[in-house]
Amino acid sequence: MRDPLPQLPGYSLRRAAHATAAELGERLATLGLRQVDASVLILIAENADVTASALGRQLDIQRANMVPLLKRLDDEGLIERQPLDGKSQALLLTAAGHARMEAALGIIHAFEDELLARIPARHREHLLPALNALWR
Repeated sequence: MRDPLPQLPGYSLRRAAHATAAELGERLATLGLRQVDASVLILIAENADVTASALGRQLDIQRANMVPLLKRLDDEGLIERQPLDGKSQALLLTAAGHARMEAALGIIHAFEDELLARIPARHREHLLPALNALWR
């Protein structure tokens, strides 16, 4: 069958995103994490006194979806909440959360290295700026 779809940048981008997300998802699942869980843990580790609303804005996650996500991480003992002011709570990693985040980063960095190795060397330096130009 003749398939003109791979000639469409949007189609190819969607297929690449789906394939790579599935592959990374399988690897993170060995830690009991989804990609969004790992993203949340990484952002909490990098941002002192970060709030759930700030995380939601950064990751483009609606409040209704952040609540169960954070509850699951809290129930697993990966995060804790600390009063920040009269109405806000900061999110912090527990020791277990920090360990799981470090393990996730190891998987992510190895995956990213493998991913870049698939790109011809002459295109590697352009890949990330081109992708970021599409969504930033």
